Amino acid sequence: MSSTPSLLRLPSPPRPSSPITLSAAYRDTLTSLLLKLKSSPTPQTLVIALALPLLEGPAPRVKSIRWSTAQSLLAGLYTLISVICAKEDIPVDVGAGVGSVDVRVVLVDHDHGRRYEPDFEGGYEANCTAVLDLAAFATKRKPWKTVYHPSCEAGYELLSLFLKFAEGKQTFTQSQLVAIEGGISLTTEPGTLSTDLQKGFKTVCLGGTFDHLHPGHKLLLHASALLLAIPDKKSTETCTLIIGISSDELLAKKKYAEELQSWDDRVQTVLSFLSTLLEYDTTAPQPPTTSKPGELVASLRDGRILVRCIILRDPFGPPIHEEDADAIVVSAETRSGGKAINDRRAEKGWKPLEVFEIDVLDATEVGEGDVSKTEDFAAKISSTTIRQQRAEAKRQS
Repeated sequence: MSSTPSLLRLPSPPRPSSPITLSAAYRDTLTSLLLKLKSSPTPQTLVIALALPLLEGPAPRVKSIRWSTAQSLLAGLYTLISVICAKEDIPVDVGAGVGSVDVRVVLVDHDHGRRYEPDFEGGYEANCTAVLDLAAFATKRKPWKTVYHPSCEAGYELLSLFLKFAEGKQTFTQSQLVAIEGGISLTTEPGTLSTDLQKGFKTVCLGGTFDHLHPGHKLLLHASALLLAIPDKKSTETCTLIIGISSDELLAKKKYAEELQSWDDRVQTVLSFLSTLLEYDTTAPQPPTTSKPGELVASLRDGRILVRCIILRDPFGPPIHEEDADAIVVSAETRSGGKAINDRRAEKGWKPLEVFEIDVLDATEVGEGDVSKTEDFAAKISSTTIRQQRAEAKRQS
């Protein structure tokens, strides 16, 4: 990501959360801001930092994540964003041009009343997961073009904490701090945290087309990154995200194939998105890469995270060739593929992969029904529909 993104800080969602309560808490704020950004003369990137208690463990290097809770919230938020953008005619796929908003949700570990203690060097370090706590996020993630926040008590409280930790690390002018109307405060119950704690893995796999990167792709990539066990900055070890990305040949018979992005372009978009989740510099160029036949390897977090983008030429891909892989992330559409992969691994006498399934983005769960036309919502989460729209726009021009 080369241009400077804007940041929207969202306070903790109501607990327990549901698509309806997420809509009640965030819809007005998101609608106001997305419409504001849509009117910009250039395409915009918006990073939404959602603060909530996600991690548990006695020390930074010993943390487990509430993975099911995290991916469910990501699905709910991306669904809400897609519904709003469908209604307001805002393109959300990466690279859609003027009037589009590339929304990237990140998760920040924070709970009301928590105290943050600096390390012996006076700083706030990352932990063994892809999720930074509030203090580390405020001190490490920068720069931001504009910092937005809901105009409610929780929004101002979170902004105050963010600025407190950011002091001395980054400076904001008053014009960069913008309140957005629509924020409301919902009661949360401290005792209702889920117990779905999951430790990280050394190697996590996933696969897809990743054509015209949209919210469904972002959910899959983010949910997979959340399962990584990231080594300490002083360690020489690495963790690996293996991403099978469909070959150009495998997609050649797809509808509106003339609008397909090349494998190289899709890889670069995937790496840009992952950099938003895993790197600290928000304006950094693409991460350093090395290539070999059929594969491009990117290095993140000073080499502690390797992202192996491998050309996918068949339905199975890398997991049946990588014995040391630990886990795979699937969707409802690819659930059967996950089972087939483990069957093939069993034939080789290899350990099965732990299978994790992400939620489906579903507009009806936000209480939309017929209000959000099915085809409009699909256009935000379907590469085929995005290609169709682009092809039709070219024919009409």
